[in-house]
Amino acid sequence: MRSKDLSGMESVLVTGATGFIGSRLVQKLIEKNYKVTTLVRPGKKVSVETDEIKGDLTDSNLEFGERSFDVVFHLASHTPLEKNTKILQKVNLEGTKNLFNAVKDKTKSIIYISGLGVYGSPETTINESHPYDPDTSFVKIRLEAQRFLEKQCKENKIDFAVVHFGDVYGSKGWFYEMLVKRLQNKSFRIPGGGKYFKGFVNVDDAVGSTIAVYEHKGFGESYIVADSLPVTFKEFVDFTADQIDAKHPGNVPNFIAKAVLGADLIKLLTTSMKASNEKISKIYKFKYPSFKEGIPAVIEELKSKNLL
Repeated sequence: MRSKDLSGMESVLVTGATGFIGSRLVQKLIEKNYKVTTLVRPGKKVSVETDEIKGDLTDSNLEFGERSFDVVFHLASHTPLEKNTKILQKVNLEGTKNLFNAVKDKTKSIIYISGLGVYGSPETTINESHPYDPDTSFVKIRLEAQRFLEKQCKENKIDFAVVHFGDVYGSKGWFYEMLVKRLQNKSFRIPGGGKYFKGFVNVDDAVGSTIAVYEHKGFGESYIVADSLPVTFKEFVDFTADQIDAKHPGNVPNFIAKAVLGADLIKLLTTSMKASNEKISKIYKFKYPSFKEGIPAVIEELKSKNLL
């Protein structure tokens, strides 16, 4: 099944299209001449022109009319900031099931976006052969949604791939709201000292690699997307502070950070994670090989928007 309109453009559906990563993905897909449909909750709006459908993943009667798609990019999810497990179940798991039931006869392929948290607390550098071992409620629910899609796609002969992002940074989202702004007003503190390693990735590379998975037909596979240089969180934060002429921040004990932000988020943040991007690099060339190139580009973008 190929779902092209009269102009020959391939048709895609994006969930989570108003989010930090989703909005960037939509913009890039339009630039690449895809016909983009977005699922948007009432009261929200995509910043660029798309075939916008008002709906909610939690609606068991979700439907897309006569539309059909070459691929569904499923990004919509509550974040670890949501502490209520029942809400996480309703959106991240039941919402995924509702989405699948709505598109199972309308799409050729589904790409599911997840995170490196599925690998738990590994002691070695991970790649796609590393076993899943989630150790937070948030990630366990996300992995259950992934496995549901894998099973259903196989039974319904729908191509499926999963992309596991490292910590994605850019001019919106946590990097600007929780790090840059707080470095500026001297209110940011590093949980647990920041000596744990992370696999960061610039949002443009997160988006570019996801599209590459589709365009190279990398189905039946999982992909880790992080840049080429694992780095401690402290080094990442201090480098960011240097770029905006801010003071290097102090630390905050984990138990205090957990009380403010929630145990799952702090567990995911403070777990040391080194990841190999060898597999995704075979089909995608990173625009920003490391945070040392990616962060200055984001800072310039923030300045161009008069946000710095």
